[in-house]
Amino acid sequence: MTAPERQEDGAVVRVAAVGDIHLSPDCRGLLRPSFETLPLCADVLLLAGDLTRHGTVPEAEVVADEVRDLGVPVVAVLGNHDYHSDREADIASVLTDAGVSVLEGDRTVLPVDGGRLGIAGTKGFCGGFAGRSAGEFGEREMKDFVRTTRRAAEGLHGALSDLADCEARIALTHFSPVPDTLAGEPVEIYPFLGSYLLAEAIDGAGADLAVHGHAHLGTEHGMTAGGVRVRNVAQPVIGKAFALYHLPLTRTPEPSGAGNAPGRAGRPPAADAPM
Repeated sequence: MTAPERQEDGAVVRVAAVGDIHLSPDCRGLLRPSFETLPLCADVLLLAGDLTRHGTVPEAEVVADEVRDLGVPVVAVLGNHDYHSDREADIASVLTDAGVSVLEGDRTVLPVDGGRLGIAGTKGFCGGFAGRSAGEFGEREMKDFVRTTRRAAEGLHGALSDLADCEARIALTHFSPVPDTLAGEPVEIYPFLGSYLLAEAIDGAGADLAVHGHAHLGTEHGMTAGGVRVRNVAQPVIGKAFALYHLPLTRTPEPSGAGNAPGRAGRPPAADAPM
């Protein structure tokens, strides 16, 4: 594999991303050959959750071996599968020991091609989308359900806001922020695949790209109401070891408020790189 050419009009960051790899001990070594090509074509690898099948430590150790010492930074969020066995803290620890930055309501900054790439991450949660969403009303269980999503969205908003001085910003989640990338999934389960609160957080704080997984039957391309490009990188959707995107590294203006495409005025859009 040869590295894609860089854009002539300025520096870019090359972003490789994949989610829903669902590794287990019988998958050992499955993705490593493809991941070892990343230094040729990418500056960072994003993992969009559901890295394991059942959220066990032995499965996490397989994931760690696949991404250890790749030669590019690896940034991840966990997914619902990674929480299934109530060992999410141990899974995060195993990945961290392998050099992965595991995000949950926080962020990381990477120096890339003379600029800074900021990545804010959260697993996110359910709730649905505008006009067809759950609300914080009624039984304690329902209010707790929606508040879980709200807390995740608030953490994502805060983390993205802290990255306002970066030349490029990415929102990394497992659950989807928009319904666009769910097309193909049964509409009855849309409320369990994501929440509009995540999109509100992304638009309110500003980002150049949003990446998620979770929707295996969805589509790759979507967009928030504020104009942020959204990509579903679940492996069953992209059909390869990782998808590749190019982001221009350009000074981001301060956000102007939710729903007004903050941080995107005068910026060229993200480009999806063929592989």
